[in-house]
Amino acid sequence: MLQRDYILEIIADFSRAVARALKQAKENKDTEPLETAEQQVAELIDLSPETACSLAPDSLVTMMLLSGVAESVAEYVSYALERTSRIYEELGEKDKAGLRHLQAKAVAESFNCDLGQAPEEFAELEAECFAR
Repeated sequence: MLQRDYILEIIADFSRAVARALKQAKENKDTEPLETAEQQVAELIDLSPETACSLAPDSLVTMMLLSGVAESVAEYVSYALERTSRIYEELGEKDKAGLRHLQAKAVAESFNCDLGQAPEEFAELEAECFAR
């Protein structure tokens, strides 16, 4: 029970920070807040931002498995990486967009997450910034 409560608290903090960063990046057309989102993803899976951001997609999945919380956080990681990818793409950062998309796809496929479906913690952000 304590571990579940702890994970829920971490996910809530993560969701708030990532939503704020993605919204800022979209509104200001700025990649700097995306670094905050990437840092949040790295911390969630217990990696340094430099390591997490540079890992090949399959290696990221392996590191998530080793973290011990992969099943609990995979949908959040894949969502954050995919939306970060979309913003990088919009801002002309094709290489970063491509890597983040491949990382998101690998996580989603490995843990049976739907990249098109936002976790409920991101519903408001999704409606405001990503609805098409």
